[in-house]
Amino acid sequence: MIKADEKIGNKAYRLAKEYEQKYTGCCQTTIAGIFDALNIENDDLFRAGSGLADGLGLTRNGTCGTLIGGSMVISYLFGRRHDDFIDMMKPMKSYLLCKKLHDSFLKIYNTIRCQDIQKSLMSQSFNLLEKKEFEQAMSFGMFGYCSEIAGNVAKLTCLIILEERRNRCPMSFGYS
Repeated sequence: MIKADEKIGNKAYRLAKEYEQKYTGCCQTTIAGIFDALNIENDDLFRAGSGLADGLGLTRNGTCGTLIGGSMVISYLFGRRHDDFIDMMKPMKSYLLCKKLHDSFLKIYNTIRCQDIQKSLMSQSFNLLEKKEFEQAMSFGMFGYCSEIAGNVAKLTCLIILEERRNRCPMSFGYS
């Protein structure tokens, strides 16, 4: 791995973790960490991640929002454009890169489902839509656990993106 990639990945980790601790919303905090580390701006994509926290709409019954956020950024950078919609093969790069992120996530957490991750890490799952359970989650330190996941996924995503960019145009990709 290139040292510059590691530096950017670590920045994404630190920022996503910090954002999750301060603001919550794991999908958006992961997107923000990646965007800020890679100097990307896209408020539409950031906004699109707004309802995708805690397994989709705080249900816990879906894919971890951090994994969705990382996948959204990968798809934004490498996905099929609307003017290529008729070409079934155009999204293949984003499929493969999202699968790579998925598989890395699965190796670390053994599941992608939010509720199962919560139970694995904290021995319980919290319904954040219920005031009492939200308060319990805060007392338990849930956002500390979630911020670590957001940081990990932001770093993994950045490393996947940087590797792909380097492989695509090794001479023209500059690091900041």
